[in-house]
Amino acid sequence: MKQIYLDYAATTPTDPEVFEKMKFFFENDSQDFGNPSSLHYFGQRAQGALDFSRQKIAQTIGANFREIIFTSSATEANNLIIRGVIDAVENNFKNSARNILPKIIVSSVEHPSVLETVKGLESRKMAEAAYLPVDKNGLVDLSVLEKELNENVVLVSVMAVNNEIGTVEPIEKIAKLIGDYRKSKQDNKEIKYPLFHCDATQAFNLFDLNVIKSGVDLMTFSSHKIYGPKGAAAAYIKGGADKAYFIKPITTGGGQEYGLRAGTENIPAIVGFAYAAEKSFMLFKKEKERLDKISKSFIEEVKKEFPEAEINGFSENKSPHIVNLYFPHNKNIGISLDLMGISASAGSACAQRIEKPSHVLKAMGFSDDRISQSIRFSFGRFFSQDDIRQSVEKISQALKNKKNN
Repeated sequence: MKQIYLDYAATTPTDPEVFEKMKFFFENDSQDFGNPSSLHYFGQRAQGALDFSRQKIAQTIGANFREIIFTSSATEANNLIIRGVIDAVENNFKNSARNILPKIIVSSVEHPSVLETVKGLESRKMAEAAYLPVDKNGLVDLSVLEKELNENVVLVSVMAVNNEIGTVEPIEKIAKLIGDYRKSKQDNKEIKYPLFHCDATQAFNLFDLNVIKSGVDLMTFSSHKIYGPKGAAAAYIKGGADKAYFIKPITTGGGQEYGLRAGTENIPAIVGFAYAAEKSFMLFKKEKERLDKISKSFIEEVKKEFPEAEINGFSENKSPHIVNLYFPHNKNIGISLDLMGISASAGSACAQRIEKPSHVLKAMGFSDDRISQSIRFSFGRFFSQDDIRQSVEKISQALKNKKNN
């Protein structure tokens, strides 16, 4: 049975060209296996590869070299930013006569690595949090954000593209709203709060993420979502290491990554990440157009077979690589699809083994019953127009088998 992969939002296969670039760093006769922190020849060869990769990734988002901090995953990068900001302001709030906590504003549909981190800080009385509601399409309510902004807010975190429904959030509008608030509260402090963080993990492959244009202060993105290897990701920190005193490290040790993330860098994965980022940046406009045609054709073909199927969220104003569909009277269809050779998922891969309804669809106002009858299909570089008909046939057969059983 041919297996069809429709879960690119969970992870992507490593591009063969990227793998070729990485292989050299694993070969026995390579001189580039050294520890980049070592001062000798082998260490400096590895440091050169690290610097080269940092520069490549910085260029794809319009950042400076020292504004890129490598981590092992987007989850770690999100933790570094959120916990790091709170740790940096902790003493200021403790020493304040007002006896208050620093405040984080976060959308209610963020990835678990953001939401659970914020909730953890809340539970330990290290921060107060406000959760922005979303409409039926998953768009954050900017009027609520505006009301929640006050002098205690140190961080706002809203993702660029939702990983379950593909909704594109208005990042530039949010940045402007925050920027206008900061201007209205001008003082002599060099760091202007609140800082704006954007988890761009699902956007990095298909959107222009120029940090100057978007107006973000902090951003996270990951290699394995853009056809690079697992084990490498990055945090963009505006101003870089020279300005990073508004973030404290959460992993301490040897002082790697300008002192913000200790631990020997994963050079082969970082090199692969850099080449994947460069290739994705070169292809993103054409790939976005291609996937837009694919997702529209896929929905059209599914509708022919299942007229009652409905899209969860936007049908148009979203990333084309994600389609979340509701199939009435078909609960928990993921296993049935898998048995027919279709790999799809109910939502975030990080939450698949936890048996509870999607927090994203829940925040959009959907019932647990509808959520249990919904599934996410996500497309990518190695899924073609020719694969659509066979995919829909397999989905049709899976649902028939489920009904008969």
